[in-house]
Amino acid sequence: MKTPRKALAILLALLCAAPGLALASGSYDGTIVCVTPQVVCAPFGGTVSTVVLKAGEKISTGDAVATVETTKVYAPCDGTVTGLFGQPGDDAKTIADRFGAVLYIAPSMQFTITSTATKAYGSIETMYVHIGETVYMRSSGTYDRNFAQGIITAVDGMDFTVETTSGALLMDEQVYLFRSPELLNETRVGRGTVSRTPEIVMAGEGSIVAMHVQDGDSVTRGQLLYETVTGILPGLTATGNVLTSSASGIVESVDIAAGDSIAKGDVLITVSPADSLRVALELAEYDLANVHEGDPMLLSFNYDETGETTLPGTVEMISNVATKTEDADSEVVTYTVYIHFTPTDSVRLGMTVTAFEIEE
Repeated sequence: MKTPRKALAILLALLCAAPGLALASGSYDGTIVCVTPQVVCAPFGGTVSTVVLKAGEKISTGDAVATVETTKVYAPCDGTVTGLFGQPGDDAKTIADRFGAVLYIAPSMQFTITSTATKAYGSIETMYVHIGETVYMRSSGTYDRNFAQGIITAVDGMDFTVETTSGALLMDEQVYLFRSPELLNETRVGRGTVSRTPEIVMAGEGSIVAMHVQDGDSVTRGQLLYETVTGILPGLTATGNVLTSSASGIVESVDIAAGDSIAKGDVLITVSPADSLRVALELAEYDLANVHEGDPMLLSFNYDETGETTLPGTVEMISNVATKTEDADSEVVTYTVYIHFTPTDSVRLGMTVTAFEIEE
């Protein structure tokens, strides 16, 4: 499209002030576009918690895009962390497959008693126990007796299991179990053998992004142990639960929202890098003889009515495929022209530009 007389007058003034340039015959209206947008994809998955930018903002490599909710793993009981094998960046399943767990917890209930009611006092009440009951124990030997208190954690017919909550026993020793803290014989519910309570296996799915305990730490029930996100982290390197940009430029579109469930590789945002910005204009078929690849152009940005905001450009490519549109009288045939230029911080996607042919 040809330039209005006002813009042409502005160009004449500019050329007069710029020795070595000469006005050519044509001028055309164009728009700032991105020819090679870049997509930023999720390095891991999860549920989007917050999105921290909007379309149209400028972004740099490493800037935050969004945060992802983590899966939090808590201690199921009081105890001591032992055998901590997982570290931030590790895949929890891979670590568990190799070592049996991300970490183990040695429970404060150190002893387990495998018991039977066949040695209970001879009454219906003492031979029928319940899960969750508190029982009291003493060694079955005559001398150097040990005492403990515990909770029944499992029942199977006449057999039941007890985990200690206090006291001290010896491995493999025989103990009697009572309902009364006074250890009255008529409250005896059985006899059992002391063994070691096994460590609790802490595993899980996903990649570890944060570890909140160390080997040897004492933990309480409900304490946060570690956090994971879905997928494998690039390079097994944890950067927390923040998704960052791998590109710089103008955010063309934001493709996620808070609450979305995303997987590794899903598109987060589309970015227009500064070096991918071009002026695109539609060149009429009859102007093909006047504009050639490599021709210099002077770009005037239409937001500045003074015409003082100009940049040099060069015709980078002329499409070989025509665009055909219908107007009131006939079919209009145009070809898309892309002009390369070096954008300033003021340049924005979609800006209107007038491109002037110039001769050096």
